[in-house]
Amino acid sequence: MSGGRFECIIVGGGHAGAEAAHAAGRMGADTLLITHSRETIAKMSCNPAIGGIAKGQIAREVDALGGLMGQAIDATGIQFRMLNRSKGPAVRSPRAQADKDKYKDYVRGRLEATEGLTIVEGEVDEVLVEDGWTRGVRCADGVEYYADAVVITAGTFLRGVMHMGEEQWAGGRIGEKASNALSDCLRGLGFELGRLKTGTPVRIAGDTIDYDKCERQPGDDEIVPFSFMTEGIEREQVPCWITWTNERIHDLLRANLHRAPMYTGQISSEGPRYCPSIETKIERFADKKRHQVFLEPEDEAGKTVYCNGISTSVPKDVQEEMMRMLPGTERARITTYAYAIEYDYSPARQLRESLETRAVEGLFFAGQINGTSGYEEAAGQGLVAGVNAVRKVRGEEPMVLGRDQAYVGVLIDDLLTKEITEPYRMFTSRAEYRLTLRADNADRRLTPIGREMGVVCDERWARYGRKVEELARLREYLKKTKREGKALWHLLKGADAGLGDELGEHEDVIAMGVGADTVAAAVVDAKYEGYLVKQAKQIESFRKLENVRLPADLDFAGVTHLRNEAKGKLAAFRPATLGQASRIGGITPADITVLQIELKRRLGGSG
Repeated sequence: MSGGRFECIIVGGGHAGAEAAHAAGRMGADTLLITHSRETIAKMSCNPAIGGIAKGQIAREVDALGGLMGQAIDATGIQFRMLNRSKGPAVRSPRAQADKDKYKDYVRGRLEATEGLTIVEGEVDEVLVEDGWTRGVRCADGVEYYADAVVITAGTFLRGVMHMGEEQWAGGRIGEKASNALSDCLRGLGFELGRLKTGTPVRIAGDTIDYDKCERQPGDDEIVPFSFMTEGIEREQVPCWITWTNERIHDLLRANLHRAPMYTGQISSEGPRYCPSIETKIERFADKKRHQVFLEPEDEAGKTVYCNGISTSVPKDVQEEMMRMLPGTERARITTYAYAIEYDYSPARQLRESLETRAVEGLFFAGQINGTSGYEEAAGQGLVAGVNAVRKVRGEEPMVLGRDQAYVGVLIDDLLTKEITEPYRMFTSRAEYRLTLRADNADRRLTPIGREMGVVCDERWARYGRKVEELARLREYLKKTKREGKALWHLLKGADAGLGDELGEHEDVIAMGVGADTVAAAVVDAKYEGYLVKQAKQIESFRKLENVRLPADLDFAGVTHLRNEAKGKLAAFRPATLGQASRIGGITPADITVLQIELKRRLGGSG
């Protein structure tokens, strides 16, 4: 049975799939989104929050490129905080708790309103391939949909297995079945698949918590929006709360490690080191007598609360006893028990920079299928894959974001050049040019690219143009206006932090009518001008290797003087540029020199 022909098909309606479908629709492509259920589009299956260290930068980049995430959290956030506010701008990151139901409803509504986008409920069992090229998908009910580009955003559903104590059952999320047939199909197409693990903590009823025993954590007085389209946010915020584990809880968990799947061998795959389960914490940090637990509301009314910091897969009875020992939750009612989930993923060395697979033309992977973790990482990949799926069908060059352009670029490059042995998440420390890749300047870095790709709408483009013009006028004013014989621009570089804080209140600045975000951008540009100039030189040097592309058909095994280890690594990862080759583990500067010599030989000794 035929369900029709489309320009591109998106499989999966999570955060990657939502951004991919929205981007493709924005580009004017006739797009199909296939999801198990409309009700679970953009579902926050783990922590109901957007942003955080480095993740906030990615969320703003997705917004700057015309994506949904920033506007969705601005519309549905219940608490907003700027992390690392006391530190430099390179590591400041916005974070917000969301009303999880309102968030997914907002995203679904925006997708339903996207022209050219069709949403159907179904389960994809097979990718249709002919002569090495994607031709569409076949669903479990036998209906086939046709397109020359398909984006797979399967999340944790590929052969997902959930664990809770001795119990285990197939599923992609709690209450949702796994996608086993699709996983088998990908193996059949020749893709290497591995296994990863992640998990969640318990959720409890908000009205059963004794908040008097917890530390209150309020939101910021002045909210910094995620989206460059949001004028401002003024609403009452919901507090989060902090409590701590204790030695009684640690003793309880140690006494039950023989029932914990991670210690019985029931779970064999790797979980994230940066977000370990509570049973792993007490073993890894045996000297610590307590661990912090954040009680984070999942909705504006605080009906359910996410217990961030005690992810676990111990049995239900141990979870219940643990909560009775945690200060503030002694009488708490568990609404959802914690569990761990194992799932298939495809090592991203099988992808091109565009997120298109090497094995099948027109087939793209985005999100957790590539070994990542987090809504933001998924959203960034989804947007890139959606854009490139449309450009592939139209015979256009892909959008490739460099490490010097975006955290999303760092993310994709890391996936292509590193061995992924645990779910990958972004940190500011992964970005060597983080002073350039700030949250505040994401629009200046990426909105012109989004406009060129056709994802940025007229309204956003006009707003961006006004900001750039305002910033130019403000910079000129700061460089011409003097105080005590020195230009304000120069004074902003000094230790006088008060000048930056009060700049927006100057009569001349107010008269210009520039926005607060423009003032903040000018202050950062002035204060860090010297560092930014230095980093620009580093980027220029970095691009020399990045601009040297390696032939797609280069036989590394036949390159004279290349070490055997290097031949194996390069053949496995198939780097697109010398720069990428240099970042693969085990590749030395001497190997890069050998490759440069080989390229010169191919060019007849020139260059």
